[in-house]
Amino acid sequence: MIIIDYSGIAIASYFSQAKRSDDTLSEELIRHLILNSIRMYNTMFREEYGQMIIACDGGSWRKDVFKEYKANRKKTRDADSMDWEFFFEVLTKVRNEIGENLPWMPIHLIGVEADDIIATLVKETQEFGKHEKVMIVSSDKDFIQLHKYSNVKQYSPMKKKLISENDPINYIREHIFRGDSSDGVPNVLSKDDVFVVEGERQTPLSKKKIQAWLDNYENLQNEMPEHVYRNYQRNQKVIDLDFIPTNIHEQIIEKYNNTKIAPKMKVLNYLVVNRLNNLVSSASDFFPYEKN
Repeated sequence: MIIIDYSGIAIASYFSQAKRSDDTLSEELIRHLILNSIRMYNTMFREEYGQMIIACDGGSWRKDVFKEYKANRKKTRDADSMDWEFFFEVLTKVRNEIGENLPWMPIHLIGVEADDIIATLVKETQEFGKHEKVMIVSSDKDFIQLHKYSNVKQYSPMKKKLISENDPINYIREHIFRGDSSDGVPNVLSKDDVFVVEGERQTPLSKKKIQAWLDNYENLQNEMPEHVYRNYQRNQKVIDLDFIPTNIHEQIIEKYNNTKIAPKMKVLNYLVVNRLNNLVSSASDFFPYEKN
């Protein structure tokens, strides 16, 4: 199983192109960049890892758990010169086109993040001794916690190499302590709204303190002051992918089990109709691996 972080790949592909040229943002350009990137990862990994799954963001249930989750994302994008609304409209259109015309499986659910889809499908491979090989294609370090499963590897498009971590268990524990500023999640010493209140700053968290908590992790509630432990639980719910709600997990599995993949015969016509001339000669690169 190859699992693509769809929005992450799309954004990375566009900005990589933007650095090399003066091409204006257009539907045709975005479509080409997305499909060419996924085509490339399909050819890289299909022989060893099989079917391509495309995990798509659909909002997040985490905002109901922690209202400041990703609160600054919109503000940051509104201040950007890029037309993000148009960009995401095209991403949605291309996602739907993939489902209708290409032999890949896009999974999209309202209120569910790509992280949830990737983690749920990885965990599903652990059931009943399947241990199917999984390649996650994403530069997001949040997926390092899934490296605890021996059948999982992660390829970073940004670094163009596999991501490795010797101790994924302690990695996720430390990640929870430190929080994730890019997602608006403070460290465990800081208040919920530290990233949204003007002039507020996080309380510094030392390596020594983190190490003490790691050394006494099984007794963490007694090691932390009450308000710090409360913040730890706050972070754990939105960062630790073992805390995906059961109903979300079930929705993802149902979607996966009931999504039909488009036949290969539709690929060439789709590429021609959308004037993806540079990809027509590579139509077979969109196919899953087949033994001779």
